[in-house]
Formats: sequence, C-alpha cells, structure tokens
Amino acid sequence: MAPPIPGHATPEGTARYAARTQAGLAAGHFRLAQGLALGSLGLGTYLGAADEGTDQRVSAAASRAVEAGWNVLDTAINYRMQRAERALGAALADLVGRGAAARDELLVCSKAGFVPAPDGPAWFRETYLAGPSPLRPSDLVAGCHCLHPDYLRDQLRRSLENLGLATVDVYYVHNPETQLGTLDRKTFRARLRTAFAALEDEQRAGRLRAYGLATWGALRVPPGHPEHVALEEVKALAGEAAAATGGGPDHLAFIQLPINLGMPEALLATQPLGKELVPALEAARALGLTVVASAALAQGRLLGRLPAALTARLGQALRSDAQRALQFARSTPGVTTALVGMKAPAHVEEDLALGELPPLTPEDFLAALQG
Repeated sequence: MAPPIPGHATPEGTARYAARTQAGLAAGHFRLAQGLALGSLGLGTYLGAADEGTDQRVSAAASRAVEAGWNVLDTAINYRMQRAERALGAALADLVGRGAAARDELLVCSKAGFVPAPDGPAWFRETYLAGPSPLRPSDLVAGCHCLHPDYLRDQLRRSLENLGLATVDVYYVHNPETQLGTLDRKTFRARLRTAFAALEDEQRAGRLRAYGLATWGALRVPPGHPEHVALEEVKALAGEAAAATGGGPDHLAFIQLPINLGMPEALLATQPLGKELVPALEAARALGLTVVASAALAQGRLLGRLPAALTARLGQALRSDAQRALQFARSTPGVTTALVGMKAPAHVEEDLALGELPPLTPEDFLAALQG
C-alpha cells in the first residue's frame, strides 16, 4: 500500500489553484471561505451502483473536475459501501502523482455516522461488539447510525485509508438528526458534544482540519419539528467540546444541507439566533460557518421538470435543466459551493461547462426564486 498523501488545503495552495485554473472560468467561480479559495461548484459522490464500473467513472469524473477548476470534493464512508471514498482516493493519487494538482489545492471532505454496510446491525455487532469494546448495542440508533466517539475515530481512520490521505480537510457528522427519532433532546445534545470532543482531538492530532454537520432535514425544518437542530446550540456545544479538550477556539466550520429549486427552505426562517428566527444561511453567516449546498439537482428529480417561465428567468445561456438547477444552487446568497454528483462523461462535460458562466446576480437570483 502506498503511503498516505500528506498535507491539506491551505490558503496559499487554493489561491495558486484558483490562479492556475481561472483562465477558463468566469468571474465569481471562486469564493473565499475559511481563508481558502473554493470553487462555487463541487463534486459529490453519493449515488451509483457498488461496482467497479461505477468506481472507474467516479474516479474519472473527479480527475476531470479538478482539472477544470473544481477543487471541492465530497464523499462519505457509507456512500456505495466505502467504494465512493476509494474511487475518490484513486483519483487523488493519480492527480497528485502526475502533478495535475497538489494536495494543498484541494478541499477533500468526508462524513461519518451511518454504518457503511447493507446489514448495519450485523456489521456493527461484528466490527465493534464482538470483543471488548466501550461501545454498546444502544449506541447504534435506528439500526444504522452511531455517534460514539470511538466509532467516529475508527470511521475516520477507515476513511483516511480509503482516500489515501494523511488528513481530511472537512469531516462531517452525517445527518445527526437521525438520532432524534430515538433519543430525547438532552441525550442527543450530550452525544453530539462528546462527538465534537472526539473530533477536536482528531483535529489536534492532524487527521482532520475542520469538522461540521452534513444534514438533510435538521436545518430546514422549524423549531418544534422532531428533526430540528439549532445551529446556535450546535456552535455552543462545539465551544464546550473545545474547552474540555484543551481550550482554544472550536473547529466546527462547515455545514451542508440541501438547497435546490424544489427545496429552498434554507432561505426561510427556521433557525433561532438570539431572540430572532432567521434562515439557516443567515444563522451560518453570523456563526462563522461555511455553507455547502447538497442535492442541487434533487437527486435528478428536477431534470426535465422545470417550467418554461423559470427557464427563461435563469437565462438563455444555460443549456440544460442540470445547468439551470446548479446555477440556482451556487448563486444562492450565502452558499460557497454547490455539489453535484456526475459520472457519465457527457454529464460531466455538461456540468463543468457551467463554470464558464458567471453566477446569477442577486437581482436575477431573486427573480428566479419568485418565478
């Protein structure tokens, strides 16, 4: 096995990457977040069959995206039963090995929480409960999700091996709201705080640079909803975790949530902030959190379904519903990067071509939202 690729995304590296790739891209593609120059479009790796052919297409798409000016790469250990991470790792080894990209130019993100096997309870028992272990059967929630700190540490170790990296730039707690279907709020907060403490330790050890929450419903639903999670409270828990594990500022820096033409809830007032109720995007900005938009195409459900009036409002330069949906997501005020999964070569080129066009102006975005 090759040694892990050292390093992580840096301000100098991402600025170098932006300068090198900017020639083929429109103004406004790169945004500054957490001191890093990050592309407004990024690669997601969620969907696809767990087979070698899909692995090869994911690796090829990742290499092509990086060469075209996309330096945000997102995966998770449970995507395609660890194969998504491994396919991305193959692309990273190729890119760095042939000098097409440097490690410090790329923001590589993964996630943990879900069990990365089709039979979650059986895999969990065999992997974590077969011998002496601090984990207990009750640590597995809904038959698929665990936040125990030792579980997260082990999952991070496996993710780094899959990716072939010494350090992951962003490590998300994956859909923590899954726990709220079983746990009371007090227990949930305690588990999240303990999870953050483990991630703070991993940050100090150099195995991750920052962490965050990758959510589905948690930040889009209002207070009182069973899945609601308040960012203000989450940030406070991270501060407590940092204080308990050595002091200094916490490293909770990113959130991920769905934002698309059919799911615009990030623009609605769902998050308590002080005495107000504000949109998740506004709360994130106030708390210093970088926003990454997932499900920009609503997992393909928007394709072929956009009304003609909306198509016109988004502009005639856009050639397909995929480009239109991506344009909306990456132009949403407060979003740094919009993710899209792509594997077929024709789809890859179609999506990459959007980088040649500028994002919507705030006025055009508002018109599209209203249309």
